[in-house]
Amino acid sequence: MSDQHSFETLAIHAGNTADPLTGAVVPPIYQVSTYKQDGVGGLRGGYEYSRSANPTRTALEDNLAALEGGRRGLAFASGLAAEDCLLRTLLTPGDHVVIPNDAYGGTFRLFAKVVSRWGVEFSVADTSDVSAVREAITPRTKAIWVETPSNPLLGITDIAAIADVARSAGVRLVVDNTFASPYLQQPLALGADVVVHSTTKYMGGHSDVVGGALIVNDPGLAEELAYHQNAMGAVAGPFDAWLVLRGIKTLAVRMDRHSENATKIADLLTRHPKVTQVLYPGLPEHAGHEVAAKQMRAFGGMVSFRVAGGEEAAVQVCNRAELFTLGESLGGVESLVEHPGRMTHASAAGSPLEVPADLVRLSVGIESADDLIADLTQALG
Repeated sequence: MSDQHSFETLAIHAGNTADPLTGAVVPPIYQVSTYKQDGVGGLRGGYEYSRSANPTRTALEDNLAALEGGRRGLAFASGLAAEDCLLRTLLTPGDHVVIPNDAYGGTFRLFAKVVSRWGVEFSVADTSDVSAVREAITPRTKAIWVETPSNPLLGITDIAAIADVARSAGVRLVVDNTFASPYLQQPLALGADVVVHSTTKYMGGHSDVVGGALIVNDPGLAEELAYHQNAMGAVAGPFDAWLVLRGIKTLAVRMDRHSENATKIADLLTRHPKVTQVLYPGLPEHAGHEVAAKQMRAFGGMVSFRVAGGEEAAVQVCNRAELFTLGESLGGVESLVEHPGRMTHASAAGSPLEVPADLVRLSVGIESADDLIADLTQALG
């Protein structure tokens, strides 16, 4: 499909070829492990074994590449499986990576507890500060890792500016685009080398699937990643790929509503006497507001805030919420609330990435904004 089509059109049609046997407009779930070959080495459409390739997964991977403006998309069993494949492709023992000082707890755990055991080192830097990133680079640095907006502090990094730093240093720039989704932000167009997604979140959008993705432009890197994807085997299953592909069809309209609702909720929170700070890039007072406005279509559906009274007060807000379901993850149609310090980011406790104890994170869904505001108001007391 032509990349000249609009995002909304690509989301519905890219990779979604009608079934040649029946004409079904939705790609089938090819729930199959192996494929009949027409003689030794005679593969039909390049398929031999579903770890190596599966038609449903291919449809999703083609769609992902189109949405991010990349040449190749790769779908994995989870976001962390995608990250693991990427790190084992890019790095060897002795290499070094610069990571954000507000990275997702699972990403930090992967670096601190897994990758470090085979000799890869990392440094923590404030990636919103270009000079801090530049100073963190060493002769052994092979990659700069960025989340924007970040999880859970909603920090904003200037992707184009960090891409310039990465190019000057001869290192790869990796951008986790999970919070924004490709509808709101396209890092490859801003100079990134690799885009990472937890497709569990906004791409799937319905809290019913776990998945991950990598999207790249460099054909050589794409082949290396595909080799490791097959060799390591943490691929997306056909039903999971189908669920993500289904979710993507409504990504644009969902992200519009997520962003609209989050803006209203952020406005409420800024005026609430029991809230000491609101972290949302759509607010003019947010430190990254101007950069976010430059590189994002809208500001997304994630809002974090700090509560007067400290940790226990924040926990009580989470416990009292009703429409906001207390749970981990994010990006679904339903609104979620969590306490990052005790939940998603507990693995960062005691590290430079430890999050404030009085922090509450919201994944704002697509329900009525008035109902969500009423629920938050009662939860705050």
